[in-house]
Amino acid sequence: MIEKIFKLAKGNKKAVEKVIFDENVHYLHMVFNKNEGLPEHFSNSNLYMTVIRGKLSIGLDDQEIHEYDAGTVLKIPFRTKMNVGNLHQETLELIVII
Repeated sequence: MIEKIFKLAKGNKKAVEKVIFDENVHYLHMVFNKNEGLPEHFSNSNLYMTVIRGKLSIGLDDQEIHEYDAGTVLKIPFRTKMNVGNLHQETLELIVII
């Protein structure tokens, strides 16, 4: 086989998976239920965040929290303070590419 296969977790259980983490790309898969998310932190590079399902609630630097529906891709600059979470009943699923 030439290709390498990677699998994402399925379901609604909280998950933060490093699906691909090599010298070319960091590809992360995240699943959060209501009131779950990441600890506040600063981005360690430019990153792209895709909302797969649910609604993302995200505060960047000193902005108020903005919300983004499934099908939205965000580009977040290096050294941006991030507060990522799910404030809604529906499960939130994200793909993050660094």
